[in-house]
Amino acid sequence: MDIDAVLFDFSGTVFRLEDDRTWADELIDDDGAPFDVAAKAEVLRRMTAPVEQFMTFDAAGQHAWDNRDLDPALHRHAYLEVLCGSGVPDTKAAGLYERLIDPLAWTPYPDTGTVLESLAAQGIPIGIVSNIAFDIRPAFAVRGWADLIGSMTLSYEVGAIKPDVQIFRDATDRLGVDPGRVLMIGDSTEADGGATTLGARFALVAAVPTTQRPRALIDALAEHGIRTAG
Repeated sequence: MDIDAVLFDFSGTVFRLEDDRTWADELIDDDGAPFDVAAKAEVLRRMTAPVEQFMTFDAAGQHAWDNRDLDPALHRHAYLEVLCGSGVPDTKAAGLYERLIDPLAWTPYPDTGTVLESLAAQGIPIGIVSNIAFDIRPAFAVRGWADLIGSMTLSYEVGAIKPDVQIFRDATDRLGVDPGRVLMIGDSTEADGGATTLGARFALVAAVPTTQRPRALIDALAEHGIRTAG
């Protein structure tokens, strides 16, 4: 095995923001009619897609969108515009946005715990590298995984967003590893694949609902010579 550390993206890779019954009161149109299944899925996709822009903004909105993962205030501005532009009433958009930035509202993929615990047991350092404007540490802490993470590199804290090489270098420097012996796992070739600029390997996983992806992380590690308990 020539992998000394593994970096993971957050959204769509180790956790996912998913619909449940409690979203019904928020996902309604101006007339009070509930969004159908496809409309709800599209709103969630727009709230969590790593790079795609879904609407045309005015100048202030475009600035907020372009810099959303560097500043919490800009993040809020951008996503409230996205939600309202997706048909969510102004009176409901703020509540949905609060769900987005609540780390405890996110669901881990079925194999997330297995791979984190297995890597830690093997002494393989783990880093999280995320384009995000809120603190996701509680999502790991509440499940007893906080101590398994060797570095937490969040764009709004380090002032760089993927695919900027700076954000990946921050993670590898924190872990004290050679970037050429690192595997980055993420759901975006454009964003997460930027790690290859440093010489790291990259494995792509699909940002599908958690029930549809029971072992993609396990399989990605296996393809690069790392066995887990799964």
